[in-house]
Amino acid sequence: MANDATSTALTAIRNGNMRRKAMIRIPATKMTERVVEILVEEGFLGDAVRRKSNSGKEVMDVSLRYLGKKRDPYIAAIRRISKPGLRVYSDRRQIPKILGGMGVAISSTSHGLITDREARHKKIGGEIPCHVW
Repeated sequence: MANDATSTALTAIRNGNMRRKAMIRIPATKMTERVVEILVEEGFLGDAVRRKSNSGKEVMDVSLRYLGKKRDPYIAAIRRISKPGLRVYSDRRQIPKILGGMGVAISSTSHGLITDREARHKKIGGEIPCHVW
């Protein structure tokens, strides 16, 4: 059974937020690196650094962001939409708006991984790997 690195990364972020972790470690692939980069640009995550682990594999150390003294996570929910068993594609006219634009739908297009806003602006559709709000 093959592992899905994107699902592993999203689950690690979700679990880290629930446990109020300051930093998490996820497997580093081009896809997960770009997803994390988008979430950092959108302000959902802190900083991310790619490095080699002790076992020699590439990993990313990602710092999570929290609000106030209660340490409420910036990410309320993170959902995997397109899975290896069921791919979900969206036409340029059907790209979803998450919470009226407050969230982000990440889209895998011929221009790489981009946010839903960029996809609407460039008028391109693609596969929707995840939603974040």
